[in-house]
Amino acid sequence: MSQGLFTSGGSLRELGLAARLGLSALLVVISGGFIASGAHLINQHENRDERPGVSLTDLEGAYHGVQARAPLLEAIERGHPPELTAAERGVLLSWLGGKRQSEDYDSIELGADAPAEILARRCVACHSRAGLEGEHKDAKVSLASWSDVSKLAISRRVEPLPAKVLAASTHAHALALAPLSLLLAVLVFATRFGRRLGGLLLATSGLALLADLSSWWLAREFSGLTPLIVVSGGVYALANAVSILLILADLWLARPATRAA
Repeated sequence: MSQGLFTSGGSLRELGLAARLGLSALLVVISGGFIASGAHLINQHENRDERPGVSLTDLEGAYHGVQARAPLLEAIERGHPPELTAAERGVLLSWLGGKRQSEDYDSIELGADAPAEILARRCVACHSRAGLEGEHKDAKVSLASWSDVSKLAISRRVEPLPAKVLAASTHAHALALAPLSLLLAVLVFATRFGRRLGGLLLATSGLALLADLSSWWLAREFSGLTPLIVVSGGVYALANAVSILLILADLWLARPATRAA
């Protein structure tokens, strides 16, 4: 008969009902903690580049620092909207590439060539609040007023997190996540799946966590390593999710009946 860490038969299913209920509840709490951690990550880093959601630019800004180019500038450079004349596109590019976005937005001296006038002629038909609520929902942003345009027209330098803040975050994550991963690994090894999958999950979780925390500091010096934060963090989260699912499965699924010799 195979031996388990906590049971004679190598399955947490052999534990009493109260123990299985309590352990399941704790696993649900841990799962909720991981979900909350993901939500906190999004809230902490999103919109650093003035765009919704978390992007590689947001992460590069947080760990390395980056010059976030104005979304409106990038759109104009891509040739959007195609209705712009060469002269109008030149005016907008010069305005967006300068340092007087607010002052020159609706400049009286520029008259019909003021950026506000060009945007009103060529863009606002789709990029207005009324348009976004109607047939132009895919336009996503309004350009009807300076309060709307200002969010998209100014390039910004996104400064990285101070070293002392990053050190505090590393300290908290290392001392919290490493023991948690060890606990999950011990529980996986105590299941019927431990012999086949325990080592693989432990190696994946440990190496991914090491890569994740290390990449925070490496990306501070080498911006090209920013994707490693995403990949290693995703792999770590996946390894823990699989571990939790295997533990829950072992707690509540009956073991297949063994054939008599």
